[in-house]
Amino acid sequence: MTDYFHLHLDRDRLLALSSLGLAHLGDSVFEVMVRSWLVLHGKAKAKDLHRATVRYVAAPAQAAAVERLLPLLTQEEADVYRRGRNTAPHSVPRAASRGEYQAATGLEALFGWLYLQGRTERLNELFEVIMAEA
Repeated sequence: MTDYFHLHLDRDRLLALSSLGLAHLGDSVFEVMVRSWLVLHGKAKAKDLHRATVRYVAAPAQAAAVERLLPLLTQEEADVYRRGRNTAPHSVPRAASRGEYQAATGLEALFGWLYLQGRTERLNELFEVIMAEA
């Protein structure tokens, strides 16, 4: 049976995945981390948790966050980010520019890539940098 909470994909399987597939998964990984952070830090009342979550996971916020991460990424992580960022979006939400949306997609691809490798410590390191200013 596959343990979907503790995945450790090898390099060849990771390279075969699409950037949008990585971003799709990374979007949920990032959102779970944000939701956990909000609940554990008491940053929002229960009735405001959804609105607070959206504030952090929206493309403009993710695009701003990735700017703080770029200098900290390894070459391989930066390559995954660029691969995700350079994927042509099918559509762009009204609340974000094309550049913001692409940067957010790159961040999500990176989070999906790290998750699939079981690199939760690195995910937590990068997430701490993102949330340090919150």
